[in-house]
Amino acid sequence: MLDLRQIRQDPDAFRAALARRGNAAQTDAAVARVVEMDAERRALIQEGDELKARRNAASQAVAERKRAKESADDVIVEVRSIGERIREIDARLREVEGELDGILLRLPNLVHESVPAGGEEANAVVRSWGEVAEPAFALKPHWEIGAALGILDLAGGAKVAGSGFPAYRGMGARLQRALINFFLDLHTREHGYTEVEPPFLVTRESMQGTGQYPKFVEDGDAYELPEDGLYLIPTSEVPLVNLHRDEMLEAARLPIALAAYSPCFRREAGAAGKDTRGLLRLHQFDKVEMVRFERPEHSWDALERITGHAEKVLQLLGLPYRVLLLAAGDTGFGSAKTYDLEVWAPGVAKWLEVSSASNMTDFQARRAGIRYRPEPGARPELVHTLNASGLALPRTVVALLETYQQEDGSVSVPEVLRPYLGADRIGGTC
Repeated sequence: MLDLRQIRQDPDAFRAALARRGNAAQTDAAVARVVEMDAERRALIQEGDELKARRNAASQAVAERKRAKESADDVIVEVRSIGERIREIDARLREVEGELDGILLRLPNLVHESVPAGGEEANAVVRSWGEVAEPAFALKPHWEIGAALGILDLAGGAKVAGSGFPAYRGMGARLQRALINFFLDLHTREHGYTEVEPPFLVTRESMQGTGQYPKFVEDGDAYELPEDGLYLIPTSEVPLVNLHRDEMLEAARLPIALAAYSPCFRREAGAAGKDTRGLLRLHQFDKVEMVRFERPEHSWDALERITGHAEKVLQLLGLPYRVLLLAAGDTGFGSAKTYDLEVWAPGVAKWLEVSSASNMTDFQARRAGIRYRPEPGARPELVHTLNASGLALPRTVVALLETYQQEDGSVSVPEVLRPYLGADRIGGTC
């Protein structure tokens, strides 16, 4: 959530900053309404405070007259009139604050000045790693490899739950487990994260705290259990950040670095017809997520660090990748700056996103009430939160199967994964 006081002080600057994301007309209207509602809210509060002071004085006058055995009828009439107006003000104030909160909850974060203008076409390649080799034989896409090896059961998953819900069998299931354990071990043992096993269902307050409510829900992408007031998590970022909701963190504890495995659930309502083959776009998938709570002055260095932690996974797996700095119009709702990690999948001849690393600045912390004192007795400040996938499994599996496929139909296993999988190869001849 954006800082209302800063919008009040310089609304034109906020209009210009938000317009970098696109939809300038809609942004201008929203900011103008915020300024209008905020002015009315403050006027109502001031009038209410003044009337309450008058009512208190009048009530005292009534008491004094009664003690003097004088008539207080005229003052009692005044007290009742003031009380009726206060009730009107309180009712209108609730309406105004509700509308104001609704607008603020739907305004995205301001992007950092280093983020390029434009949409997806303006995303910039920051760096790349590894060589995209020319294939020595005709490569297969992962869905053919997985079916031939009996490790990927797309038809079975679709029979059980519909499209977008894959099933893995045998070495396919073991590969999922091996990757999850490898990711978590790397991040906890070498990168300093504390492993968490979070709930996979969260409340609306939790979704709101990280910015998934209302936008993600209103866009139709959330799986909701309305009778229970719960949502299936779209990412473990949601429970990890909310573990510290409404807390005053000790400065000595910062940074706090958490990592978690979870299944993730997304309806992908706005992506109908896109990447429907294989594992490219799913409604349920596994992911290991990293979340950091940082002092504001350290958060930009932390963004580079958390991105590097995700990159290290791909380097150890030997998968060529590139790092993209997302343009303003392609940056996520709550993010001030995002790097996407895209891995090369030779079987489908595409760059596939396997991680997004984002600095959310104080956007989530303001919504979730996560603060710290820079030093004892100092005024509380909002922390900065960051997150990155480390990594999302489906497209990592796509890249592994397609990159390490052999001409005989088997798939070689990267050396770092062999102790986790208990094998150096999946399958034989196909």
